[in-house]
Amino acid sequence: MTADVLLETERLRLRRFTPDDVDHLVELDSDPEVMRFLTGGRPTPRATVRDEQLPRLLRQYDEHPGLGRWAAEDRESDDFLGWFALDPSDDGKEAELGYRLRRGAWGRGLATEGSRALIRYAFTELDVRRVWAETMAVNARSRQVMAKSGLRYVRTFHLHFDDPAPGTEHGEVEYELLRSEWPPSAPGTR
Repeated sequence: MTADVLLETERLRLRRFTPDDVDHLVELDSDPEVMRFLTGGRPTPRATVRDEQLPRLLRQYDEHPGLGRWAAEDRESDDFLGWFALDPSDDGKEAELGYRLRRGAWGRGLATEGSRALIRYAFTELDVRRVWAETMAVNARSRQVMAKSGLRYVRTFHLHFDDPAPGTEHGEVEYELLRSEWPPSAPGTR
């Protein structure tokens, strides 16, 4: 593995983003189904990706070593599949698990595979005490990934959005796993 690769799983390689990933991120965020539960299906403008999102992701690698967002590639083909994240809290002691995969990668267990690997990494290699994730309550696929990854449901809450996506009225859900609870004892989470 190179210094830019955070970790590898059976089928995934998670590596640092580079400025050359603008096109990958724009393409990912241009799929209405990928963005359905995030923006109601609206794409992220190229300028936003290039001038705001990607520079912020690159800065995070230095601000919180080992935490941040990681480009996900297929280990066999090197194809860009999306990203996984351990976004740090302000003190770096907690991390928000996240994932966004191209539609062609859905339904293959890759989100769960990458999430489990990042959770393991957070608790064994970093000084993270809590990994948490949230999504819209109606996002059943993402909730399933969270549960299969060993996170447990904590709460449902409601946020105000100026331009809410369909389903927002049902709220957001939060899941978590504490280092003291890891490895999870639920079947199939190791």
